[in-house]
Amino acid sequence: MKTFLAVVFSFMLVIPAFSGEPLVIQKQGVFSSGGIVTEPVSGDFNIAENWLDFTRAGNTAHVDHANTFYQIPEGETKTPIVYLHGYGQSRIGWQSTPDGREGWSDIFLRKGRAAFLVDQPRRGAAGSTVKIVNNEQDTRADATEYNPGDQAWYTHFRIGRGTPNRYEGSQFPAGEEALNQFLRQMTVNTGNYDVSIMGSALSAVLSDVRKMTGKKAVYLTHSQGGRVGWATDTENIAAIVAIEPGFAPEVGSDTYKKFAAAKIPMIFYFGDYIENGPNDIKSTAFWKSVLDQCRDFAEHYNADGGEATVIYLPDEGIKGNSHFMFQELNNSEIADHIEAWLEKHGL
Repeated sequence: MKTFLAVVFSFMLVIPAFSGEPLVIQKQGVFSSGGIVTEPVSGDFNIAENWLDFTRAGNTAHVDHANTFYQIPEGETKTPIVYLHGYGQSRIGWQSTPDGREGWSDIFLRKGRAAFLVDQPRRGAAGSTVKIVNNEQDTRADATEYNPGDQAWYTHFRIGRGTPNRYEGSQFPAGEEALNQFLRQMTVNTGNYDVSIMGSALSAVLSDVRKMTGKKAVYLTHSQGGRVGWATDTENIAAIVAIEPGFAPEVGSDTYKKFAAAKIPMIFYFGDYIENGPNDIKSTAFWKSVLDQCRDFAEHYNADGGEATVIYLPDEGIKGNSHFMFQELNNSEIADHIEAWLEKHGL
């Protein structure tokens, strides 16, 4: 009994009591988009044996699609948002925070924006693929065990110098249980990372969202999701909000020209500890290079008739954010900043 009560008490500390207005959802559901159907396995399907026929003769497989959970709020809605996670993540990162507060999907639902939360192909609820890898995250030869990375990714994400340290002024939720919840979000790919397959599937997601809502969508990407974002077709994108994307398209490249021709407005957000980050950590130089690349992209994109803005949050007086700003203590403040930009653009 004592152990059970301790678990309950710990849970109560992690998940705070909800004190806001009820969130009213008019419709919600799940659907898959894109993907392929494999050619039948050689031979005739054995109806009598069916699943006991381990040759799987005559069987096909539906694979390499994206999976989307959606919620549409009650009443007249604004431009919907398609959320795409980053590396090692799934859609759950948008749905809550490590300390149990509302995530961006709920925050923007309250602002009248339908949420379409995607698991990209070969990740999370969209894990079905042709060739399953043993350990996609591991570079060791013939590795069959999961490659640990809690401290490595935590440091690369600019939360602190290895767990459980946090940088001074950090907005990342404090406490052992919040850290536990955050690190348990990480999940592996079931198949190799293929940006063309993922871009194709997300193009299908955006097309399906437009059919469902009658509107193009705001495409909200994070980290590696930004890479997939650049591989996505443009015709169903109303705007791009890129949270620390892995890179920006090279100026003059076919990808750059694709977005410049579509004149899609876009805004990039970067957190803290980049220009003022520790020089002894190699990741600092990486994030500086990504920030500089996005600024160069925006300068040329604007000169070529597009509209792109790069927000380095400390310049806005918003400090202490890591690579996961949408899960941190001031996530609502940053969401308000994004909402103001969307409304300014009539979205």
